[in-house]
Amino acid sequence: MLPSPSLFARLGPWLRQFASLPEPAEFDYPFARSDIAMLQQVEAGPVQLDEQTWDEMLVDDYHMQLADQTSILGQQRLHQRLAGGTADAASRARIAALLGAPAQQAMIEQAMRPLRTADMEVAALLCGAAPPAPPWWSRWLLLPTLALLASLLAAWLFAPLAWAVAVPVWLLLMALQMRFYERCKPWERSVFTLQQILLVHGRLGALDTAFTADLREGGRAAGVINRQITPLRWIKMIPLLGEYDDWLMLGNIRRYFHSLRVVRRERAFLRQSFLLLADLEADLALARHLRGRAQFCWAQEADARQLSLDAMVHPLLDGAVPLSLQLDGRGAFISGQNAIGKSTLLRAVGLNLISARAFGFCYAQAAQVPMLPLYSSMQNEDSLDGGESLYIAELRRARELLALAEGGAPALFLIDEIFRGTNHLESVAAAAAVLHSLAARHLVIVSSHNLVLGPLLEDCLAPWCVRRDEGGALQLAPGVLQATNGIALLAQRGFDAGIADKAGRVFDWLSTHMAQPADCGGVLERA
Repeated sequence: MLPSPSLFARLGPWLRQFASLPEPAEFDYPFARSDIAMLQQVEAGPVQLDEQTWDEMLVDDYHMQLADQTSILGQQRLHQRLAGGTADAASRARIAALLGAPAQQAMIEQAMRPLRTADMEVAALLCGAAPPAPPWWSRWLLLPTLALLASLLAAWLFAPLAWAVAVPVWLLLMALQMRFYERCKPWERSVFTLQQILLVHGRLGALDTAFTADLREGGRAAGVINRQITPLRWIKMIPLLGEYDDWLMLGNIRRYFHSLRVVRRERAFLRQSFLLLADLEADLALARHLRGRAQFCWAQEADARQLSLDAMVHPLLDGAVPLSLQLDGRGAFISGQNAIGKSTLLRAVGLNLISARAFGFCYAQAAQVPMLPLYSSMQNEDSLDGGESLYIAELRRARELLALAEGGAPALFLIDEIFRGTNHLESVAAAAAVLHSLAARHLVIVSSHNLVLGPLLEDCLAPWCVRRDEGGALQLAPGVLQATNGIALLAQRGFDAGIADKAGRVFDWLSTHMAQPADCGGVLERA
């Protein structure tokens, strides 16, 4: 039970001291991806990105950029929003307000620094299945210790037969230690994380800012629970005896069961505190990130078949060239010369769409985008272990995308160089069929070197070309690539003139003939 309000009033001076404890050293433990994803897993929220899309869009790199100087709580909330969240008005308003209050943000971040010393995630503990109840005998763990001490004293003073009691009791203590020792170690780290959560909750509850108003009501209770979860260990104050607390008195096991009972009793409060701090820290991280960006805008929601990105840049590339893309009813077929940046463009579009859905902003001057699930197919590879060739891997992914498309809910598809693993004719034929089916009901953006797909799919995909203008500046403009550069790159990459000449003659011949012609002799012979 928590103390009465009158006691809270008497605790006021202590609570203010509690909220201004010395700063801990920052640690920033390197958490595994599975730990960072734990909140998303245990809360079982909607997933807007499947695993392949997550990897192809480089979302781990993007998350790492956002989560700089952020504890595991903020990292988990950012991950959850990226994977399946939708930006809400309250978060967007708080981020905008934080951008206008750098001094208050710095004060809040200073108060939250202890969270960065946590080296164990607790989302599974607080938001997943409840921890098991301690066994009934866990409240009586001092009795074996007292029996051991009494029997040892008796054997030493006057009753050697007391060893018959001392030895079994000692074996019992060792058995308990061996059974629970490995469980106690990670639990101590979890309790340490909970301590930091309660400490920071108390600190923020003592601050008079609009950003921490939700934490003010529970600030005093956080201090009380923090003391309950870590009771005073008086035995550590006794010389020598403190060293044997764990092995002779089961101190670590008693602390484990005691803190477990407190966590079970106060789990609802701890979970609420965890989520409030995770939300606040995520918004702080996003405000800090945007403050360092040269350009961003708040995204406006568009219909499922419309998209407008004005002067958009790739958030992971320094000095990225701004490009604009507008789609109205149709998707896009993007062409361009080799190495000009078509794949990078698709990732820029993808990350802007992900950011708009998850956080409410884009890296552009203006943006109107559909807040839809996103699926991609960009890096299919053959697999020796799985027995898949490149084409089989591409077919498998295409089937997955078609199955997602047939689910009925609107989605957006980003596809790069579909069906590279087979010959040109079959590649074009299969790509045209798959893309046309996808684009019939969903917004599709595809890039390809198979330029014939442009006119084939013009009814559902508007043609766009990445090219350089007369001044050499990169631009995205309507149309299909007219001048390819694959043959020219041979000479630029060190191939001799003979190879380039032969390749050019084959290209000229293929440009006027169908595949597998009746007479192809002499094509590689010098005229």
